[in-house]
Amino acid sequence: MAESVTIARPYAEAAYRLAKESGAQGLWSQRLQRLALIAQDKEMTEVMTNPRLSTEQVAELFISLSADGDAILANFVRTLAENRRLALLPEISRLFELAKSQEEGVQEAVVYSAFPIDDAQVAALLQQLEPRFGTRLTARVEVDPSLIGGVRVTVGDQMLDASVRGKLDAMAVALNN
Repeated sequence: MAESVTIARPYAEAAYRLAKESGAQGLWSQRLQRLALIAQDKEMTEVMTNPRLSTEQVAELFISLSADGDAILANFVRTLAENRRLALLPEISRLFELAKSQEEGVQEAVVYSAFPIDDAQVAALLQQLEPRFGTRLTARVEVDPSLIGGVRVTVGDQMLDASVRGKLDAMAVALNN
């Protein structure tokens, strides 16, 4: 995964610069998300790896499904195809969203919860976390039953562990020392 992030980052940065220059970050965001979904499709994965299809044919298929007449996006897709990087579209889209959020002063909080939590609970949690992290937050919730109870929140390189598992681990360390 680290290698795919390293390879995808320059493409995501280039896409963000292109979108920003044209003032179309929102539109590019939607189109990159659509491209990412297309690239993850099982049948499209087979198309991308089919040796009988040229990179131009694969690129044109992607363009026809997503570019909506945007010549700059079409050229971006062609570049990805020529460099055999279409499979990185999900990572490129994710990194594009990160750049967009950072510019807007918003960071993603990954909330790991032992149980599913509803939107009202997420909103209440974000309201408490935003002053602590000093930024506006959006949440991505992932269920992790190993936490037993509570939540673990990661924002950038910072982590807040308010889970039962975290408290038990801390107690075990304290008792062993």
